[in-house]
Amino acid sequence: MMRALITNDDGIDSAGLRNLAEVARDCGLDVIIAAPESDRSGASASLSAVEADGRLLVEERELEALPSVRALAVRASPALIAFVGARGAFGDAPDILLAGANHGPNVGHATLHSGTVGAALTAAGNGLRAFALSVDSAAPQHWAAVSMIARRALSWWLTAGVDGTVLILNMPDLPATEIKGIRQARLAPFGAVQARIGKPGEGYVSVTFSDVDRTAEAGTDAALLKDGWVTATALRAPCEIPGIDLSALAKSS
Repeated sequence: MMRALITNDDGIDSAGLRNLAEVARDCGLDVIIAAPESDRSGASASLSAVEADGRLLVEERELEALPSVRALAVRASPALIAFVGARGAFGDAPDILLAGANHGPNVGHATLHSGTVGAALTAAGNGLRAFALSVDSAAPQHWAAVSMIARRALSWWLTAGVDGTVLILNMPDLPATEIKGIRQARLAPFGAVQARIGKPGEGYVSVTFSDVDRTAEAGTDAALLKDGWVTATALRAPCEIPGIDLSALAKSS
């Protein structure tokens, strides 16, 4: 039986976390939940935590509908949970890390800032297979559709995935009958929101955020998601870029 570590960046009380854990359990995985004790959205791959006397603080929880699944509220970022979890901090080392289901999309190059994706990439960097699922809503309503897509994608990734890689899925918050299907997508050159920097003031900088127009980037995850598709993108943990000659730099030292 494969062992799955499930985390997120919305926190231990997230409905999306419970949804993904139920799917993993129903897929026959040995499930352990270890998630931040509070919202850690935007944590990226930060390895931050609250410690006491050099000890990572962990609290046992019982989650509704999952009484038989061990759940831990960890006072740490999702990536740190993935990092120590891959080394057996929460029991036997997992074979796969599942992150989500995130309340809100993680699309484009801004996946760099996502705590959900950061946990998955950290797990992949430590040799695990990883899966990150996000829903295009701050308050998702169609959990039956989320379960359906998660089950289909996870069942496939368990056999087709490669250790050290991440499957990122973004799905619209729609009934299953209104979802067009799953499409492979490239990352958009932006994220779900963009920032506008205003004129600096005394002791502050004005920053406002707004949704991006997802219609202009045909074929990207952001555009396809807006059009009612579930988007799928495979990522690998950071690696060197082939074909760039850095020998001149070495000689200059």
